[in-house]
Amino acid sequence: MMRAFRLLPLAAAAMLAACGTTSTTSDSPQRTPPAPITSKPQPGIPVLPAAGSGRGAYYQDDGPGENPPPGLLETPDAEVRNDPLRPGSNKPYVVFGKTYTPIALGSDFKQRGMGTWYGKKFHGQRTSSGELYDMYKMTAAHPTLPIPSYARVTNIGNGNSVVVRINDRGPFHSSRIIDVSYTAALKLGLLVNGSSQLEVVHLPPAEIDRMIAARKSGAMPKAAPMLVSSDGDSRARATLAGGAPAPGFYLQLGSYTRADGADGLRKRLESTDAGLTLDVEQAGKFYRLFAGPYATREEAQAAGKALPSSLKLKPIVIER
Repeated sequence: MMRAFRLLPLAAAAMLAACGTTSTTSDSPQRTPPAPITSKPQPGIPVLPAAGSGRGAYYQDDGPGENPPPGLLETPDAEVRNDPLRPGSNKPYVVFGKTYTPIALGSDFKQRGMGTWYGKKFHGQRTSSGELYDMYKMTAAHPTLPIPSYARVTNIGNGNSVVVRINDRGPFHSSRIIDVSYTAALKLGLLVNGSSQLEVVHLPPAEIDRMIAARKSGAMPKAAPMLVSSDGDSRARATLAGGAPAPGFYLQLGSYTRADGADGLRKRLESTDAGLTLDVEQAGKFYRLFAGPYATREEAQAAGKALPSSLKLKPIVIER
């Protein structure tokens, strides 16, 4: 697809008096330069047309870096914090004749629509928050969410969900609601197509406080997942306190909108000699099949490589 015009952060600063990006404010914690873009491909990362080639599913002069850091699929969600808002980035502003009014922190905000990603063209440039844009971190640009703030972004098509830090403005196009970083796009499963239908939910301060408290306690509380047993009945899966699964490394083997889809894959795997410990967890309307836990990432990766090739699975290693 052809990406619509998205303002460079410095150009946006000139056009948007409300979105100044001075480099001396105290509320811009990420000051270290982003990882350099070099020339070696990394295994496990989708091969995309080169940046600036005009052939990718992204704006013609944007695109991926040539050497993404290893382990991007295991990049954790953005670490939420109670950062002060940047006053200059949260006032009404005008772009292309349209007025955008940022919402108040903690507002009840949920939005669905097309989302895209941005990469090398903006890598290392100053964002509307004053931070440097790093395409390998979990960040995003949004026209009206507070800066800085956090949002949960879910790919409606596959159920993948991430938490990103909102630190930039854009996209300024009626058909797109958010631009996520390269790594967020990778985890959401929209790198290759360039875009997907996404749901964006603003995380209010109360939710941020809960997540911070859970992080300090050592376990993020979750709604108790469900296990679909071999006889087809559903029951609560054995978990640690707070509903979290036992710690370790897991293989996510599939994600389905119907329980019988995930259970069908589980039964096919149980008919093999793979020797996996399997369960199906329900999260919202999606049912995901997991194998594990494994003590180390290497053990999980080895189990994934040992899966029957006839199943054509692409397992993802997840640490919990």
